[in-house]
Amino acid sequence: MPHLDRFLALDDFEPAARRLLPGPLFGYVSGATETSASLRDNREVFEEGQFLPRVLVNVSARDLGVELFGRRYAAPFGIAPMGISALTAYRGDIAQARAAAAAQLPMVLSSSSLIKVEDVLAAAPGTWFQAYLPRSVEAGLALADRVARAGVEVLVVTVDSAVVPNRENNVRNRFRTPLRPGLRLLWDGITHPRWAIGTFARTLLHHGMPHFENVEAGRGAPLVARDVTRDFSGREHLDWAALRTLRAHWKGALVLKGLVHPDDARLAREAGVDGIIVSNHGGRQLDGTVPPLRVLPAVAEAAGSGMTILADSGFRRGTDVLKALSFGARAVLIGRPFNYAAAVAGEAGVAHGIELMKAELRAGLGLLGVPSLGALGPRLLQRR
Repeated sequence: MPHLDRFLALDDFEPAARRLLPGPLFGYVSGATETSASLRDNREVFEEGQFLPRVLVNVSARDLGVELFGRRYAAPFGIAPMGISALTAYRGDIAQARAAAAAQLPMVLSSSSLIKVEDVLAAAPGTWFQAYLPRSVEAGLALADRVARAGVEVLVVTVDSAVVPNRENNVRNRFRTPLRPGLRLLWDGITHPRWAIGTFARTLLHHGMPHFENVEAGRGAPLVARDVTRDFSGREHLDWAALRTLRAHWKGALVLKGLVHPDDARLAREAGVDGIIVSNHGGRQLDGTVPPLRVLPAVAEAAGSGMTILADSGFRRGTDVLKALSFGARAVLIGRPFNYAAAVAGEAGVAHGIELMKAELRAGLGLLGVPSLGALGPRLLQRR
């Protein structure tokens, strides 16, 4: 276990995870699609908005709390859904979910998790669940029924993945799922013993061969196989009609993830969706897609006051979160840094990262001259 006091910001976890994880696995988490234009722009966009701080404001009692879908959270950020997190950290999804629950923050379990949704909800009640719409409406409703029985109250449906993107990054890094047994996998274990023993071998010993547990209502493919192909294609025909069917069936909060166009926000509102996550999938889908911060004001206006607006993709600092909240988001979700934190130090690493973000947010509010999140707004920002 590393000394966590040397990690002073979320970005500090990335180089430590790079050293710990096999190259193909780290490349899968850190990489994007094609030229990585969206990945770069997701970070560069934060330099376009500059603060206009107020002074001589009493900020001694500033409050980070926010309400999302009927539940009060301690801060306006949470952990985004990330597939195969149990391959980068031992029981990684549970480590993230437990740390988030202890800090009173939302965490979204990915449908590409290697741990059953039932097990994660047992360890961390209140965890949200992210799903890709299965190929048939019936399969989608069956998955919704399963996660409802597990105790999920907030269902997040990712809608920017109808077509499989060009992931040449994975090919260049020699990463694929299911993993193929062979000399390459053996060499990755030998050259990264802490990961091989502490995560991979430990998982096999205590839980057997991991499977993709939550893609549909039944169990998915095993992580290591020779002949099984994990296929996310075949969703091109899904449309708003399928979404409306799910909305009529699902009784909890329904959130759409992956919208950037204001017109889609209007359609989501008309379909009865409770919230949207403005997102370009961390730069992992259509390269060149606009970063969320640039379109947040227009999307928030189109969505109207009755919908909850969240955002993800590229958030790393408390000041990033404050900019998104000033442009209309209620909260943001952060992905890769918490994946790295779990890889480096498990639940303790995630908890440390959460506290770093809370401290940055609290300091940022005070320096901005804002006593509460509700006082944020576009008047405190100007475009560069």
